[in-house]
Amino acid sequence: MKPSSFPSKSTIDVEKANNNQKDIALIVSKNLSSTKAKHSNSVFSPVSINSALTLAASCPGGSSVSDEILSFLRSSSTDELNAVFSKIVSVVFADHSANGGPKISSVNGVWIDKTLPIDSSLKDLFENFFKAVFDRVDFRSKVSFLLLFICFAEQVRRELNKWAEDHTNGLIKDLLPRGSISSLTNCVYGNALYFKGAWQVPFLKSNTRDRVFHLLNGTSVAVPFMSSYENQYLKAYDGFKVLRIPYRQGDDETNHSFSYQQGLFGDATSHSFPFGQGGYSTNGSFSTMYFYLPDKNDELDDLVKTMASTSGFLDYHVPRCKVLVNEFRIPKFKIAYGLDN
Repeated sequence: MKPSSFPSKSTIDVEKANNNQKDIALIVSKNLSSTKAKHSNSVFSPVSINSALTLAASCPGGSSVSDEILSFLRSSSTDELNAVFSKIVSVVFADHSANGGPKISSVNGVWIDKTLPIDSSLKDLFENFFKAVFDRVDFRSKVSFLLLFICFAEQVRRELNKWAEDHTNGLIKDLLPRGSISSLTNCVYGNALYFKGAWQVPFLKSNTRDRVFHLLNGTSVAVPFMSSYENQYLKAYDGFKVLRIPYRQGDDETNHSFSYQQGLFGDATSHSFPFGQGGYSTNGSFSTMYFYLPDKNDELDDLVKTMASTSGFLDYHVPRCKVLVNEFRIPKFKIAYGLDN
């Protein structure tokens, strides 16, 4: 397969293409929240999925693979995907840790079995445009040692796990479980994303205390709530509210108009500010976490469906001004990683 050429930005509407990707992210959110995350908390990264699929669209596999990816991502060409990828790397993944935060880093990797024929320029595309680790590996071979068969794919799996661990400051260990890579594997595409930020207005630890947390199944539990008496970026819409909590920003005041959302879900609500559906957004140098809250406890599914079926929903529902909310509370949470097979 011959790789796609480098994208011509003059002929591609990158902003429109990016808006398509945000809509796709909400569709994935809806599917995830109705299955894996229906009765549990879940986090996923649309931008990582987009990066991996963009890499896959340029890899060996034939036009049918690229066509399926383009159809899913609602893109007209791999050049368009590459243009969005380039913008994400230069704006969304811009690291501001040196001047106040947040710290953001992302790295891509492509591992292709050495028996597959590839175009000679593919290595240049991945290493110089995608800035990805590119390696030809051996998934196929097996060796016999003391009556045991050792598959080279297992060694590759360990190397990939080491790669993910090294590029996430050791937070992600054993990303690929045993058996996830075998002698039947042709290619592996990876995106390691690391984000570390502090709230622009921190919650005081002394104000954190246990309160009632109402679950969607009608029961309740006691969980620690973070509290604040500061005004908040909060706006009420028809049937739901949106909360915006900014992260502490760097000194770069450049205001880019390009934004991208990450996914965050919760299955519960409370009587202060319920933890409905949330997302992390980077708008140039401005990083923010959003919470989307239905007015009624049993309307989270309906809200998610509305978000997924309304093009441009995220951009049309952004709180711009701070308002007085008296005592403000949200459940304390920690984001960890996991892999569903």
